Amino acid sequence: MKSIALIHTVKSVASGFDDSLRNYLGYEVKIHNLWDDFLANNPNEIGEFTIQNRNRLFCDMKAQELTGADIIVTTCSTLTPAVERIRPFIQVPVIAIDDAMARRSVLYGKRIMVMATAESTVGPTVSKIKAEADKAGREADISTCVCMDAFFAMKAMDMKKHDMILREKAGELKGYDCIVLAQASMAHLEDETASITGCPVLTSPRLCMEEIKKKLEEI
Repeated sequence: MKSIALIHTVKSVASGFDDSLRNYLGYEVKIHNLWDDFLANNPNEIGEFTIQNRNRLFCDMKAQELTGADIIVTTCSTLTPAVERIRPFIQVPVIAIDDAMARRSVLYGKRIMVMATAESTVGPTVSKIKAEADKAGREADISTCVCMDAFFAMKAMDMKKHDMILREKAGELKGYDCIVLAQASMAHLEDETASITGCPVLTSPRLCMEEIKKKLEEI
């Protein structure tokens, strides 16, 4: 039986991603979850992802590697730049939650809006989209919108307030070739955001699961 090791930083994602992944794959897999909320909270408190945070993530990834998993998946976009650095030291494939989303976002056009609730997510997401645009030989004019009030509501497990804030902000966004909802915790608003804005909207979980399924088939 194939096995997948997941690393989460957000409780709302940690509580449901594994079941959604099992349903998407359609066959039985072993899933090992590791939840480390410090790696989301600390960067937002101090404004950077420090070398200590990178070392902590390295330890988390090595711990998940020791489960014998076929794949390791990180489900938080804040971690992605550090994941890129750590990948060479991990013996199994490592998939970051926003890998596939960033690749897809540059195909719609150059006007891209990155919408997030955590400030720590914005820089990594923008950098990754720019890198994918460069690889594809495309232009990327990236704007950002950060809704920290929604982040604090999510931390308080008040998802009703979280969603209300994001819906209101989405009403101000028009004319983009693509809107990227930068965090997995926003993914359930994909269809609503598309309806409100009239723009194509991308979220990471579904595209990440597509990549996981493809990678498992290759192993």
